[in-house]
Amino acid sequence: MGVAVVLAFSPLMAVAEDCMDTAVSQTAMNGCARQAYEAADKQLNAVYREVTGRLADEVAAKQKLVAAQRSWIAFRDAECDFASSALDEGSARMMVDLGCLETLTRKRIADFQAYLDCPEGDLSCPLPRGD
Repeated sequence: MGVAVVLAFSPLMAVAEDCMDTAVSQTAMNGCARQAYEAADKQLNAVYREVTGRLADEVAAKQKLVAAQRSWIAFRDAECDFASSALDEGSARMMVDLGCLETLTRKRIADFQAYLDCPEGDLSCPLPRGD
């Protein structure tokens, strides 16, 4: 089912990439970066719901996932704030910050996707097998 989530969001990712190819101003590039990040964030939310769905009967594991996700969000935001800090006064800061948010969000999607796709018998997999 995880692959279906990725495929469902492929058109959103393509639109965001096309946007950057045609942007001619910093404002337009900032808008494209926002569009790309928002597409990644929607995909992350869908995959996160799929992961939490697998943990419906695992209360302790679900609580740990929620705590980990909250910590990850705090890390992501702080990391991207640092990564774009050289541009504090620049008009490109938003684009760099949103690009960082998108990149880290896509990495988190890959992490969750790996959990969803764990091979049977993988003792390091925190999720129960899906149907």
